[in-house]
Amino acid sequence: MDALSLKNPVFVAYMVCAALLVLKMAAMSWLTVYRMLHINGGMRNPEDANPGLANPRPRPGQLDPVDYVERIRRIHQNDQENLLPFLAIGWLYVMTQPAPAVALALLYGYVLSRLLHFAAYLTARPHEWRAALWTVGSLVMIFMAVATLWAGLRA
Repeated sequence: MDALSLKNPVFVAYMVCAALLVLKMAAMSWLTVYRMLHINGGMRNPEDANPGLANPRPRPGQLDPVDYVERIRRIHQNDQENLLPFLAIGWLYVMTQPAPAVALALLYGYVLSRLLHFAAYLTARPHEWRAALWTVGSLVMIFMAVATLWAGLRA
């Protein structure tokens, strides 16, 4: 069976997981914009405080950091640091044609850990919650990377 085929359940799972994670990361951009507009603040660039359609009544302090906006920016940055490597190693891992049960558990487990990490981060749960959820995702990626490396060295 071709590894990159819709007949391969591992590839299909990777497609679903990748699409969900890309949508989640894209949502962070939109959520940042929503929050900036909602409070009319938390902007980053000097030109953002100029009058215009999106900012008809500029006010002092619009460029000051606001945790309501910065929290989403931090979540987005965390996504960039974690989801992009997952997308790469996940693709390569699929190419090794792993056992479907293991692969599906890893792929869906990673997505679940990231969604729970997002929920914990968004609701300001204790650091230990985020750390534990991040650790699960990190261990999944490490496992897939080692398995991919091993398959490559054996080939």
